[in-house]
Amino acid sequence: MDTHAFAQLVLPLGGSMEVDLEGHGAWLDRTRAAFVAPTARHAQSSGSANQFLVVDVGAEAMEGRVLERLAARRFLPIGPAAAQLIDYMAASLDDDGVPQRAALWLPLLLDAVERATPGPASRLAALLATLATQPERDWTAADMAARVGLSVSRLHAVFREELGSTPQAWLSERRMERARQWLIDSRLPLAEIALGCGYADQSAFTRAFARVVGLPPAAYRRRAQASRQGIRES
Repeated sequence: MDTHAFAQLVLPLGGSMEVDLEGHGAWLDRTRAAFVAPTARHAQSSGSANQFLVVDVGAEAMEGRVLERLAARRFLPIGPAAAQLIDYMAASLDDDGVPQRAALWLPLLLDAVERATPGPASRLAALLATLATQPERDWTAADMAARVGLSVSRLHAVFREELGSTPQAWLSERRMERARQWLIDSRLPLAEIALGCGYADQSAFTRAFARVVGLPPAAYRRRAQASRQGIRES
């Protein structure tokens, strides 16, 4: 868990990421941002490529009442106005004069995210919950589409609209998240982790994990557990 004295806005550009704020967790994607209040404990993880714009916000940059309201909400829906402003900010990062323009962006951005109201419930909500809790199943696109009453092509379109991803890519992220958690927190054999995360065998799991994380599962487990032991001993 990290903490810092300033606030942060974590704004989605692409992909998804799991964030924990003071024990409250949520997935961030193109439909949801996060507000990290000063001194709030937070952590994040993701098993696949993603892109987020993180804006540091000093206490002097917002009214105390605004800070309190955003801190209480933690996770913020991204409406059309906020999405357009975020995309514009991201496209301008390589231009000269960004610090000066950032001072103008911030009030508009804070206003946009604070005014945004949650949209209708995602058409994929029930499916995503099932995939997240049962990533080990041999899910096909047809299985997923049947769950939500859509055609396979329409399912892919909705995934792109709501998550900027594909059904199988999103499922792979959840499998990687489970694998990483089990490697860190358990002593389960790699073969058992492979099956529990939906891979045909340990070899397939090792190849997929190394491709995404950059380390084989065994090496990742050794590094993660050694790091945790170092923290405990310090």
